[in-house]
Amino acid sequence: MNKIALREQLTAFLHEDIGFGDISSGLIDQRETSFATVTAKMDGVFCGMDVVLELAQMQRLVVESCQPDGTVVSTGDELFTLRGKTRTLLETERVLLNLIQHLSGIATMTRRCVEQLNDPTIAVTDTRKTTPGLRMLEKHAVRSGGGKNHRLRLDDAVMIKDNHITALGGITNAVARARMLAGHTTPIEVEVETLEQLHEAIAADADIIMFDNRTPEELKAWRALVPSHIKTEASGGITVETIASYRGTGVDVISIGQLTHSVTALDCSLNLVGGIKHAVTRNDASAIR
Repeated sequence: MNKIALREQLTAFLHEDIGFGDISSGLIDQRETSFATVTAKMDGVFCGMDVVLELAQMQRLVVESCQPDGTVVSTGDELFTLRGKTRTLLETERVLLNLIQHLSGIATMTRRCVEQLNDPTIAVTDTRKTTPGLRMLEKHAVRSGGGKNHRLRLDDAVMIKDNHITALGGITNAVARARMLAGHTTPIEVEVETLEQLHEAIAADADIIMFDNRTPEELKAWRALVPSHIKTEASGGITVETIASYRGTGVDVISIGQLTHSVTALDCSLNLVGGIKHAVTRNDASAIR
């Protein structure tokens, strides 16, 4: 996790939500302190410890306890507790909950996919179909759920897809240009949609071949044609509901856009422990500054 990038993102998120100040929490005496407990309202997998720790440091809150990422939780389980100024706890609440609910939802979905597939020979990975600005965190959440990451950015690997094939006049030319321009340390992946393209990708000696929108039966047959030194990937339309049918297909990787683009948040709640210790009056200017 890039902590510098995380802090920059959290700063922007806080500014987006708080603006020039939380006028509702401003009704509370600035001397008031509280404990806050965050609990799960659904079964799932928790993810967001880095967010909790970084936000707490930025907002001068104390983390009393926190579950590690990847922890399986049940409804009612305590995820973490915070201590600090009541005003600060409340103005931080929404950014904190939005992020941990979203990330925990991704971790939960990933865990479900891995468990449904139940095939340790196949890696379950994400895609680049992520929320703008949240890719680093979302891909971390996939790892927390037991999955692996595909490309983080376009400069991580060459992936020759249908539009590249069209623009470059075929797979053979595309792979040859990639070998010449990308360097020997950069893997080259080719997406294929037909048997003709598959044979061309094999002849071009691509490092990885992605089978796009193939049935499990087709995957088994196509995988049998690929030399063992070339890795294979299945992608396109695979969901948590259908992934079990891809068990035993022989591919090395299954990439699933659903992990990040269609996830359901893991519902959580933050509750304060502690009451008003200082009454605020109209004349108590120092208390409401």
